Amino acid sequence: MKLASLKEGRDGRLVVVSRDLSRRADASAIAPTLQAALDDWERHAPALRALAERLESGALAGEPFDPTRCAAPLPRAYQWADGSAYVNHVELVRKARKAEMPASFWTDPLMYQGGSDGFLGPCQPIPLADEAWGCDLEGEVVVVTRDVPLGITREQALEAVVLVGLVNDVSLRNLIPNELAKGFGFFQSKPASALSPVFVTPDELGGAWREGKLHRPLEVFLDGQPFGRANAGVDMTFDFGTLVAHAARTRTLCAGTVIGSGTVSNRGPDGGPGTTIAEGGAGYSCLAELRTVETLQGGAPRTPFLKRGSRVRIEMRDEAGASIFGAIDQVVGEGA
Repeated sequence: MKLASLKEGRDGRLVVVSRDLSRRADASAIAPTLQAALDDWERHAPALRALAERLESGALAGEPFDPTRCAAPLPRAYQWADGSAYVNHVELVRKARKAEMPASFWTDPLMYQGGSDGFLGPCQPIPLADEAWGCDLEGEVVVVTRDVPLGITREQALEAVVLVGLVNDVSLRNLIPNELAKGFGFFQSKPASALSPVFVTPDELGGAWREGKLHRPLEVFLDGQPFGRANAGVDMTFDFGTLVAHAARTRTLCAGTVIGSGTVSNRGPDGGPGTTIAEGGAGYSCLAELRTVETLQGGAPRTPFLKRGSRVRIEMRDEAGASIFGAIDQVVGEGA
């Protein structure tokens, strides 16, 4: 099934959405919000699924689904932990900062705890007070868990994944080096992220969801032009089971925890950095990776970071070409 939250109050109003994303049905009689549904998932999921089936069959007419009326599926979550499962991306971005990458990054997931108290809606502008901060998009896949016990195994962790979606994990690249140099991690350099209009249960993904990875291209458009179509199931060093188990190694995770894949990134056919779509490659899911490749090839980056008015669109389609999660479609705006 597919779930979304309409803009209402601080935590939205839960709706189920048809598979083709054309219609919605109010689900607030089952659970007022998605977080409420997740808090008692075993009880609420069957009722939500039955409602979704009625909408799909036509037994329930529903109403037109409009992504512009959506908040983030989880407007605020108890936890947002973002991994860096595509180590190729980590390696390239660290090269741009002239930072060595420890060998352990290939065997032990990198993860940081981001701000989850205010996710942006899929069509909400990206606030940017100062263009000098180096605003960047980051196209990623996310999963949402039910309650996860401490010390869970990878296999158990995969069973705890109940929803899958997309995120634009916005980064302020020019703030990162000095912030990390303090030795305390990201904070100001990681503003609010935007979530896809809908989250879906893993069974909706069919064969594309296997081995804890989502095997579909992530489409990224910048100002209307194709920028990336890297396959999220390729070059993913750590699957979502591994990421969730890593997060739960020393703590429990409460229902509604959001875990990110990190920026989706594919190597080139020769094993080196990927190439642009214009050059026949899979392109990129963030500007920093392209700028790093430009620096390696020409000594300096040529592509600027996002400016006010820049438009970012992130989407994933199934084998038939239908949008799975709806599109994150944002324009960079003034500071909030």
